[in-house]
Amino acid sequence: MLSPAKAHFQRTLAAMSSGRPERGPPPMPQTGPVASEYQLLLAALGQDLATLRNTQSTERKIEAKRGMIAKFLPWVEGAADAGAGAQDEIVSTMLVWAIDVQDWPLALKLAAYVLRAGIALPERYKRTPATLVAEEVAEIGVKTPGAVPLQVLQSVAHLVEDEDIFDQVRAKLEKALGLAFQAQAAAFEPGAETAVAGGKPALLATAKAHFERALSLDGKCGVRKLIEGLGRELKKLEGQAA
Repeated sequence: MLSPAKAHFQRTLAAMSSGRPERGPPPMPQTGPVASEYQLLLAALGQDLATLRNTQSTERKIEAKRGMIAKFLPWVEGAADAGAGAQDEIVSTMLVWAIDVQDWPLALKLAAYVLRAGIALPERYKRTPATLVAEEVAEIGVKTPGAVPLQVLQSVAHLVEDEDIFDQVRAKLEKALGLAFQAQAAAFEPGAETAVAGGKPALLATAKAHFERALSLDGKCGVRKLIEGLGRELKKLEGQAA
């Protein structure tokens, strides 16, 4: 556990790794206190990555990452809050880990920063940041509907809206959005203070629109039956309202 003084020190140094040129993020400084602290953190990250490589269970890896993230948190938050903009393997790795452990506030914060600053992911991830963020978040949302809050999925969709990502990845994100709206429709309570305008039919119609968008992007994304089912349900609701 870092002391408050050490955490403040790291946040301050991370914020100093700035000076982004016109084209792309600059490399991390090679000398000075910023470089020294960054190298120490990189060494700690290397040890953690070795531990993860020697762990076979995915569940155990995710649990380990929950504890590991804490030591890097002041640095990555300091860099993101300052918009430092330097190419930073710690920041980009923590973005991936934040998604893995489903720390959505941290994941969205780092995703916005990484995409805005043009920071690349380490080579081992073999994807652009936008593709990875969209695909990994969507994968969780599709595999376990409800695990990713609707607001998070919408934020991710907004972040990658203008990014060049594969159609299949965007289709998966649209499918995850559709499933989230469908789940909200299933839990809809007309008398609740948070009830949306248009009620359950509006939620189902929005879910259907996301599924249809997914289908237009990827004909094999597995939403045809979902679309048909929602169509039948909407017709039933229309008949009840008539």
